[in-house]
Amino acid sequence: MKWPTWEQAAIAAALSGIVALVLRRRKSVDELAGFTEQLTVEFALISALYAVWRVARRLPLAQDDGAIERARSIVDFQDAIYLPTELSLQQFILRHDWLGWPTTLYYAVLHVPALIAFLVWLFVFHRAHFAHWRNGLVFLTGMCLVIRFWRVAPPRFLADLGYEDLSERFGPSIYGPVGTGVSDQFAAMPSIHVGWAAVVSLGIFAVSTSRWRWFLLLHMIITIIVVSASGNHWWLDGIVAIGLLAVGLWLDTFVRSFVARRKEPAPSDNDQQLARSERDVSSIS
Repeated sequence: MKWPTWEQAAIAAALSGIVALVLRRRKSVDELAGFTEQLTVEFALISALYAVWRVARRLPLAQDDGAIERARSIVDFQDAIYLPTELSLQQFILRHDWLGWPTTLYYAVLHVPALIAFLVWLFVFHRAHFAHWRNGLVFLTGMCLVIRFWRVAPPRFLADLGYEDLSERFGPSIYGPVGTGVSDQFAAMPSIHVGWAAVVSLGIFAVSTSRWRWFLLLHMIITIIVVSASGNHWWLDGIVAIGLLAVGLWLDTFVRSFVARRKEPAPSDNDQQLARSERDVSSIS
């Protein structure tokens, strides 16, 4: 899969920003123009963030030294808290090899289209909730971008423990040699796949009132299973990603509440005097 470059994303963000400014300066704004303006603003923001993400991958800050040792530390920690081993899940897939290709295909192709479809659905049908989940997504992805400089190898690099790269056996293989491709192979912690799947599943569950929202929780559950069984992530990678999303959503709620309280008008002298009079009357009665 050939992803857009940071230059293409930056141009898209600039053009969308210009369109948004032109629409904002219009004297008469109808409903369609207002919708288009907000859409271009959101597209500009997401494109700009994508450009930053692609540029950050080029920064010479990350060193692969220690990635294998940190992966082994995760294994030891997961054993200490009695998490099940990812290897048993991978061996189950290998014993039932008809599951191999769907597992690797789900990992390779679904997380980005599902996220895009969710954002479009949320913007069109539940726009009042869009900013909250967009901000949670931005916080999650930004933290993943920062944490990735703390290098951690995925399970498939620990062949001595019995792990395999299922994509090499069943396809499709989305990784080439280390250091190539759009994805960083030593950035297992945290799992962006699980984080984005959590945004989709939990966002739909929180916003929608349809009974089908329970069914769509399966996207997050299946993603957690797939990233572990394929040898691309540890359980802890997904747990941390979901935790980061929860923090991002909480921060957004906290900031909104704080801003709303600051915008509340201060009580006037007459209001304060009236309140004191009411308290005096209540105390006498």
